[in-house]
Amino acid sequence: MSQSTDNTSQHRNDMYGNIDSRSEDDPNVSALIPAATVVLVRQGSSGLEVLMLRKNSKITFGGMWVFPGGKIDAADYPNGTVSEDTLEAAARAAAARETQEEASITVDAQDYVFLSHWTPPPGQQKRFATWFFVAKVEGALDVAIDDGEIKDHAWLNPAAALAKHAAGDIDLVPPTWVTLYHLSLKPTADAVIEHFQQNTGMTYNTRVVPAASGERVAMWKGDAGYEEWNPDVAGERHRLAMPQGGYVFENTVEEY
Repeated sequence: MSQSTDNTSQHRNDMYGNIDSRSEDDPNVSALIPAATVVLVRQGSSGLEVLMLRKNSKITFGGMWVFPGGKIDAADYPNGTVSEDTLEAAARAAAARETQEEASITVDAQDYVFLSHWTPPPGQQKRFATWFFVAKVEGALDVAIDDGEIKDHAWLNPAAALAKHAAGDIDLVPPTWVTLYHLSLKPTADAVIEHFQQNTGMTYNTRVVPAASGERVAMWKGDAGYEEWNPDVAGERHRLAMPQGGYVFENTVEEY
């Protein structure tokens, strides 16, 4: 059953739009767009650092700080064969291509380590089903942006980026925020790579529902309210609450 959406307490970076739908088969649900991004990490002056890019305010995810990435094009698929079997290879190729286009950095796609996959909830807004990879780079790379689609860049310590978001200094959509949180738990770039090489990565099939308090909550598998689309069910937690005052991550299920 759909629930009405109360936007009065919606966080400014809540990207999920109308959340009344409960199935991919519901009327007017937009098709998923395959996409890919790469989290470039290095050991820098502030310890572990990650490359962040700020999107032009006039395009999709406008004004947000993101990782290099974008939509998977038909040409990214090996030999032009578009299939589930070639999707990961295409995602790697797309992430490498977008990193070159957006930041003028070349990293071999075969050096990418799978980090996570994100699927947004069913809805009418543009929806990207996104592969996240991570790769380590060395030294002071010459990052060049076009000042068109990308307006700024910075190497940020993950914990410092989260603090900037909490203070309202930068804008982060939930998948970026959760990824930075995951990275913030690792002490070095080498530790990040080692962790994701030894783990299969995370899958986030997102469900977003307003709680009785009015705040919207993104839930993932393992959360007590996930199956019922009900964030007020007591029990285990794997979620990101998104009140106006700031994101609140709760997890009693997954090992981060």
